[in-house]
Amino acid sequence: MTSWITRANFPAGGAARGLLLVSPEGDVVAPLSAADRDAARALAAETLRAAGIGETDRVVVALNDDGDGPGPLVAQAAADVARAAASVGPRGRMRLHTALERVGATALVTTPTGAMDLLARLHLEFLIDPLDLELRHVLLVGEIPSPNTAAQLAAEFEASVRELYADPFLGVPIAQRAPSDAVLTPVREGLLGLARPDKDALLEAPYDAGLAELVTTPAWHSTLGGTALRTGQAVRLAGGEQGVPAPAHTVGEHVLVRGRWLSLPKIAAALSRIDGVSRWELRITREGTLDAAALHVTFARDTLVRNPMWKSRVAQALYSLTPVSIEVVVEPEASEERRPPVVTDHRGHHLGRDRSELS
Repeated sequence: MTSWITRANFPAGGAARGLLLVSPEGDVVAPLSAADRDAARALAAETLRAAGIGETDRVVVALNDDGDGPGPLVAQAAADVARAAASVGPRGRMRLHTALERVGATALVTTPTGAMDLLARLHLEFLIDPLDLELRHVLLVGEIPSPNTAAQLAAEFEASVRELYADPFLGVPIAQRAPSDAVLTPVREGLLGLARPDKDALLEAPYDAGLAELVTTPAWHSTLGGTALRTGQAVRLAGGEQGVPAPAHTVGEHVLVRGRWLSLPKIAAALSRIDGVSRWELRITREGTLDAAALHVTFARDTLVRNPMWKSRVAQALYSLTPVSIEVVVEPEASEERRPPVVTDHRGHHLGRDRSELS
């Protein structure tokens, strides 16, 4: 019988062996045995080949490499496929530009917002023509892109732009697509499927219309091979699709911000320990090139509104939970009325916390 797993009920890692992928929040511990690492690297290499990376390419990977970040895995797989590969991390666009030049990169693997932010800074800050980098490939992974991202990157860099889909638990790229493709193409059968948010059963193609959650089924993994991993990423099916579209939304108790999953229950638990917080709202935007998150807090007493120590306590609580930067905004009017937490995603990505209420 298949076991269905979400981020909230992922198996504890106390008895796990081998290399452990630990999420920045410490709540997901995914083991990789030596055989698992070889299988993951082979899968990632197949996906990179399918996306166009070849033996003459030189690849720079600008992805997170802490905890469960896929940066090192993708770089190692790229080294198996291409002439050379390097993992340089996502932060510091000038550092990334320098690395691209010094490596002689022909391919960049990064997040959609990371690529757009690099492009903006090349124009506005560095006064550099993107064509001077001579990139042939830009591969995007880890986020839901804004509309027209691929088209703009392709035009500005005069490069092939493709989207990779990586298992959000294990960081392994398992599918890819071109901007013109309606669905993702997994590199092997049986790796990727769809399920209704409220039903633990894989859908069969052609799919009926409605909301569906992407599910990975990692048969290659030594301990997770008999599981269905609910990714928290979702699509609205028009009906009749034969394959799995790229995710356009998220569902459940985690929100995807800057390629990282924020746990809403953990935020709620941390704030519940701070005296005087009557309610809060998490607002997420992408007004420029990058995601921005702000936590709007309402205090129960006027004295707390004017006390910078209480704002600092909220900020420190968030800092202890996640590497994602979250601005703390104190609402000017106090209110003793307690209300449930609210998530307002101005990007239109997150559809709701309760899967049973989504359709």
